[in-house]
Amino acid sequence: MTTDSDAIMDGADLATFLTGKLCHDFISPAGAIASGLDLINDPSAQDMREEAMGLIAASSEKLIALIRFARVAYGAATTAERFSADDLKPLAESVFKGARASLDWRAEATEFSKPHARALLNLAQLTGAALPGGGTATVTAREADGWLTLRGEADGVRARLKPEAVTGLAGERLNEGLAGQWIQPYWLWRTVNDHGGSLGFTVGENRVTLTARMPL
Repeated sequence: MTTDSDAIMDGADLATFLTGKLCHDFISPAGAIASGLDLINDPSAQDMREEAMGLIAASSEKLIALIRFARVAYGAATTAERFSADDLKPLAESVFKGARASLDWRAEATEFSKPHARALLNLAQLTGAALPGGGTATVTAREADGWLTLRGEADGVRARLKPEAVTGLAGERLNEGLAGQWIQPYWLWRTVNDHGGSLGFTVGENRVTLTARMPL
């Protein structure tokens, strides 16, 4: 059994895994932009110029959305100390654009600290990732008795958590499997755990639920 002290890796290792994930997320739209530019600059492909411009525009929009999401979900590269629910909703919605799952945003809490915002965005994206066959990711945020409760409910056919995600959500190190599938769930656990909270999950037939509780 892996203990919390065994699971917590040092900052350099954590940064390495997170950097790898972000590079993986950014490379697809960045590569599409490069492909579009190649088509524009190819004299033999001028009949595809309109398609190339459309590819560049769509990929640029996706890349910018991913960067804006990552600035809050993974880093502190923002001067804001607190975020409103209205600030976070479009960031969460942006990573669902083009996905099979749809987002049902029901945040009742109106203001979030940086750690709370970080946890909420990662929880929302992971709830959507639990729906490879499509469905609805319902995300709620409620304050009560000095605690903030974040919940993501993934409802859809074949709703599931990959083994790597289970390992990460449990706060355990990855011994086998794909690190890219593990690091975001572990990052969510680390974010919640480092700020005095707890993270739990349940898996049922066509439903996955993620729940984080953090002190206000």
